[in-house]
Amino acid sequence: MSNHPNKSRKATSSSLVTGSIIALIIAATPYIFYSYESFPQDKTWETFLFTYDADWYQKVQVSVWTMMGKFVPLLLLVIWFITCKHWWYHVILIPTGMFAFQLFNVINDDVHITDEVEIWWLFPIMLVIIPLVYLIKAKLSNKLIGKDLKSFEEELGTQKNFWQQIKDLF
Repeated sequence: MSNHPNKSRKATSSSLVTGSIIALIIAATPYIFYSYESFPQDKTWETFLFTYDADWYQKVQVSVWTMMGKFVPLLLLVIWFITCKHWWYHVILIPTGMFAFQLFNVINDDVHITDEVEIWWLFPIMLVIIPLVYLIKAKLSNKLIGKDLKSFEEELGTQKNFWQQIKDLF
C-alpha cells in the first residue's frame, strides 16, 4: 500500500479532468464546424471590435465555412498528436502542418497578410508549431505518467550520442 493515498487520487482526478476536457473538445467539433451558419451572408461583417470584409469568398459565411473546414481537422490532429503514445506520432505533424498552411492561406485570401504565399511559408510556421506542440505534449505526458519536470529536465541535459537519441525517439 502506498504511503500517500491522496497523491494517487489527485493524479487520477487530474487525469480524469484532462481526459474529460479533451473528450468535450472532440465532441464539440461538429458544433465548432457548423458555427459558420451563425455568420452573416453579407460581404461585410461589422462588429464593435473590427470590420471583416470577405473579398475573395464574397460572403462572410463562405469564408468562415472554409476556415472551419481547415481549423477543425487541425484541432483534431493537434489533439491526436498530444495524446498519441505510439512511436510514429511525429508523422502526425505532416498533415498538421498541411492544415495549418491551408488555414493560413484561407485567412490570407481575405486579410492579405502577405502578397504571395508559397509552400516555403510552411517552414517558418513549422519552426514555431513543432516545438510548441511538442512541449505541450511533453508536459501533458509527464503529468499523465506522473514524472516531474525535474526528471524531464535532467533527461534532456544528459549527453547522448546520435544513435541513443534516435533510439529514444522510437
